[in-house]
Amino acid sequence: MTITGRMNQFRYYICLSVSFRLAQLCRFCDIESTACNATGVCESLCNISSICENPNEVCVSAWRNKGNPIIETVCHNPALPFHGQYLTDYNNSVCLMKQVKGMEEDFYICSCSQEECNDPLFFPDGVERNLPPVLLVSLVPALIAVVVLLSAFYCYRLFRQQNLKAPKTKGIDSETCAIIMSDDDRSDSSSANANSLNHNTELLPIQLDVIVGKGRFAEVYRAKLKQGATDESFQMVAVKIFPYDEYASWKTEWEIFSDAELRHENVLQFLTAEDRKAERRYWLITAYHERGNLQEFLTQHVIGWDELCRLGGSLARGVAHLHADRTSCGRAKVAIVHRDLKSVNVLVKSDLSCCLCDFGLSLRLHNSMSPEELANSGQVGTARYMAPEVLESRLDLENIESFKQADVYSMALVLWEIMSRCNAIGDVREYEPPFGKLKDHLCVESMKDDVIRDRLRPEIPASWTNHTSPGVVVLCLSTIEECWDHDPEARVTAQCVVERFGEISSAVISTEPKMIWIIEMKYEFCCF
Repeated sequence: MTITGRMNQFRYYICLSVSFRLAQLCRFCDIESTACNATGVCESLCNISSICENPNEVCVSAWRNKGNPIIETVCHNPALPFHGQYLTDYNNSVCLMKQVKGMEEDFYICSCSQEECNDPLFFPDGVERNLPPVLLVSLVPALIAVVVLLSAFYCYRLFRQQNLKAPKTKGIDSETCAIIMSDDDRSDSSSANANSLNHNTELLPIQLDVIVGKGRFAEVYRAKLKQGATDESFQMVAVKIFPYDEYASWKTEWEIFSDAELRHENVLQFLTAEDRKAERRYWLITAYHERGNLQEFLTQHVIGWDELCRLGGSLARGVAHLHADRTSCGRAKVAIVHRDLKSVNVLVKSDLSCCLCDFGLSLRLHNSMSPEELANSGQVGTARYMAPEVLESRLDLENIESFKQADVYSMALVLWEIMSRCNAIGDVREYEPPFGKLKDHLCVESMKDDVIRDRLRPEIPASWTNHTSPGVVVLCLSTIEECWDHDPEARVTAQCVVERFGEISSAVISTEPKMIWIIEMKYEFCCF
């Protein structure tokens, strides 16, 4: 090739690099306590890194003192405010902390756009002492050159793959799932699945603590992920352990978790997956929530109206996010159905919001799936929470929405469990699961008699339907009963339930007939 030809090819790669921007790699531990006193140079001590969800996001850290100093390390889109502040220094190569004025507390923010640059943190009095002069003078042009060359190389690889007709990968966005960045091949992976599996022979330093749950396919342990040389430095995580003969269940859940667009505040945060060959076991490592699952929480606690709205609203938001074919930011995603929604598969976070877990029976609803492929999914779930059409094996396989409608039925039973423990709407009884009065251990055949033949549903007490607050009436009559309607087509969507909770939580204090009319008319307009 002539020199002119090579120059034209290089210009082509440079032009392509403008269209492809790789997602940033940042420290990502959210909020943690720290011994940093906002002077000099501080280490965040965050040992977890993530590929940012959006290529436009940059690395951000914040330090604040609310009696005890904390550090927050995250990814963030600089086009949006962060704690009410717009980022102005995100083109930096290191994190230079700037104090935010006008706050009630000591508050510093920094942002930067280099790999894992939000650790360490340089506070104003430590910048001059700790930043090498050569770095300040030469880093920016050098980094620009590196970015250009890496972009050109990346585009060259894409160009080669297209010419060789290589199989298509899942794209840049599917490589943005959160992972523990000890994976050596993270920069060369062509799929989200390879990126979220820990392929290293040296496994993560995790010490199992105590078993906190047990299901049909796996056991869940509370565990300590070591983050330093001492035993005192660790992060609490949850480890779901599958035996080797449950590979299919582990693989299904791992693939669901590996979808970067699954990430949501009301879906359990996934860290990584490991094949522990020596132990002949498969591991899924996730965030740990010490309040346990929703059934355990409701058994031990009576809740108020605010807690009901927080638990129920966050449950609906999690289900709505699964079912959506777009994220809240408008990005395309594959709709997912849980297929085993129940209070045991919902975790309670420290702020009393819910997050969904246990995706071993979940299904990704690709638009290209044929009825034959959907039919192979089988009759799955827990009999007590199965929708009538699932019990009868008569799901409409020509319509993928039918799978979402079955999830909504199950969600209604969980909402009923939450309401049954709320002291703001009547006398509170001891916790019992849906259909708890019928039998202790329900099977599919017995549930067919009760749910399909007799059309039974959990009891709605008169104190709910006769309540003076319109929010209670709307929740139990216009929401729960519509979600568990015998006709799947008559059920409202999870997103509609989210909208209702948003209105109910603010309107419940009013008992005026006019307010009742406003709520009911709004829902009739927006949800059908």
